[in-house]
Amino acid sequence: MKHVFTQAALQRRSISELRALFASVQHDLVRTDAGSVERRQALTSLDTISREIARKMSAGPRL
Repeated sequence: MKHVFTQAALQRRSISELRALFASVQHDLVRTDAGSVERRQALTSLDTISREIARKMSAGPRL
């Protein structure tokens, strides 16, 4: 993984896009070595994506 996703980069994505991205990053995580920079980046991205999904879900539908 060469990219860390930031909250700003994720704000305009839908929940389904975020879930797909989460699955992709999770798949990348499996291929990393313990303690590697790539693993830390993937874990950071997963945390950020997860928080953005939770934020969008708690906001509810927009009227």
